[in-house]
Amino acid sequence: MLKIHFSGEDILRTRVAPAADPVWEVVLSLHLLPGRSRDPLLAGWRREVSRGLRRQEDVDALRLLSALSPPRGYFPDFLTPYESVHGFEAAMEALRRTPVALLQRDLTLLAKSRGMPAGAAALARGEPDALAHLATTIGRYRELALGPYWSRVQSAVEADRARRARAMLDGGIEGLLSTLLPGVRWEPGVLEIPGYPSTRELHLQGRGLLLVPSFFCANTPVALVDPKLPPVLVYPVDRLGGLTADDGAGPGGAGRTALAALLGRNRAAVLAASDDGCTTGELARRLSISPAAASQHTTVLRNAGLLVSHRDRNTVLHTLTPLGRDVLNH
Repeated sequence: MLKIHFSGEDILRTRVAPAADPVWEVVLSLHLLPGRSRDPLLAGWRREVSRGLRRQEDVDALRLLSALSPPRGYFPDFLTPYESVHGFEAAMEALRRTPVALLQRDLTLLAKSRGMPAGAAALARGEPDALAHLATTIGRYRELALGPYWSRVQSAVEADRARRARAMLDGGIEGLLSTLLPGVRWEPGVLEIPGYPSTRELHLQGRGLLLVPSFFCANTPVALVDPKLPPVLVYPVDRLGGLTADDGAGPGGAGRTALAALLGRNRAAVLAASDDGCTTGELARRLSISPAAASQHTTVLRNAGLLVSHRDRNTVLHTLTPLGRDVLNH
């Protein structure tokens, strides 16, 4: 179990990352890539990315990156610098400037559990060319594995942020933290996360906590090992029904039939009102329709793959899927 201890100042400084974090998504997707999970939401992605990686020329660099991000157990903190909250380029610049002491500590910890990966010695010495090459490799992998799917990842994270904002408005910090995952428990000043791979206690000490919603995070949230680094907790989001490449193709087959039911002003208005997340009751009030009519419209939109609905006690929050956002924006 992971226990995170909050002071009053920590509560004031706790926040949700402003968007999908490209570096965390890179590292966590590497964890999922070699698995044999039957998860249909990732099967097509895994197949396409594995095929693309086999066509890459710099195989040794990709093998090193995979070895630094094993599917289970420890992976180095320096791969996910805090600067990633400001974007991918800021994160890669921070990675290239990683202090030698941090590199040696992280790689020594990795070697204890899995052995030192081939090619990691130059990294451990902090050689600038080795760090630059690693940053370039991460960029190449990101372009291949995340680039074609990035709008889907962003939409899932945006939908989760809408849920967290709602939870915060309705229930304060307790509402925000206690709804991250089933089983997570908030006691005054302490967030308890069961199922964590090790028993840990993290004292925030006035620094607050950055919550990072992640598409590729598996079932268990992830925290950095080094307690001196800015505290981060990465947690999984609802994947909104799948991960397909952004090829510009519209819905087909059953999707086209379902979309035919969308014709009409009321359903278009429901779709627009759900852009930032909206409950059934709020839809009814905003559009001056009955709750039953609002529920009927959201059911049609959900069946067409344009909305996803999450129940929280007595309310249901509706947010757009990637397809729903595409339809709304076009």
